Amino acid sequence: MNANVGKADRIFRFVVGVVIVAAGIYSQSWWGAVGIIPLFTAAIRWCPLYAPFKISTAKSES
Repeated sequence: MNANVGKADRIFRFVVGVVIVAAGIYSQSWWGAVGIIPLFTAAIRWCPLYAPFKISTAKSES
């Protein structure tokens, strides 16, 4: 499992995840749990939706 999430993408996912979780807490809705997905993908630096399309925003190590 190679990293396919770059630095800018990772920061964006983290911010979006925090905003979604905060909105869910504020509105007392279970939809805030959806924010865990971008937080998780930012933490592990791998996106399962990028894999089948061979997309990578991470810098290559060549």
